[in-house]
Amino acid sequence: MSIEINNESAVEVDEHAFQRLCTFALDQLHVHPDAELGIVFVDEAAMEQLHVQWMDEPGPTDVLSFPMDELRPGTEDRQTPAGLLGDIVVCPQVAISQAETAGHTPLEEMLLLTTHGLLHLLGFDHAEPDEEKEMFGLQREILLGFALAERS
Repeated sequence: MSIEINNESAVEVDEHAFQRLCTFALDQLHVHPDAELGIVFVDEAAMEQLHVQWMDEPGPTDVLSFPMDELRPGTEDRQTPAGLLGDIVVCPQVAISQAETAGHTPLEEMLLLTTHGLLHLLGFDHAEPDEEKEMFGLQREILLGFALAERS
């Protein structure tokens, strides 16, 4: 996997944790090992600009996804083709605030947001109740599996 991580925010980020998470998640989703992914951490002003430009919504948001080759998850019998998944943009300052509200660490929140963004890159959505159930269930499975893998 080619996973490029850029931290353009003022918040220190454990880039290795995100590298491990995405490698784990892409493997679980049977994505081709030559797939490319970008993750960018930006400050609130940059995220607000992206949020307005691409979603036509005011204020910064927590995560945005920009898919490229419209790849979808593979199966145990068939991986996705190699390609460019796209970019995930995370705002650590928004994640820190959400983590406080949710009662977990900023790292846990940013890992959750990254997983959420990755699933969007792979075509998952949560606009409808059945889509939300599928996406959030898969998100939970990936994060739990990753946590277990990290402990062993």
